[in-house]
Amino acid sequence: MIVIPKDVRKELGLEEGDILELRVEGDSIILRRQDLWEELRRRGQGLKVDLDEAERELDEAEETWLERRGP
Repeated sequence: MIVIPKDVRKELGLEEGDILELRVEGDSIILRRQDLWEELRRRGQGLKVDLDEAERELDEAEETWLERRGP
């Protein structure tokens, strides 16, 4: 377990639940806050998505779920 002092957490804006990336560089340990939204945007840059089609698929899935659920 690694404990980060309160004053350091406050200075960096770290909050409970934040995800940290840990890497080793030479004889040092580097901790960096991982921004999951930034990572998702980076990974999704090359994707081609038809938002209208995706919305239709979600609507159809919701209708199917509601039908299965019954009255």
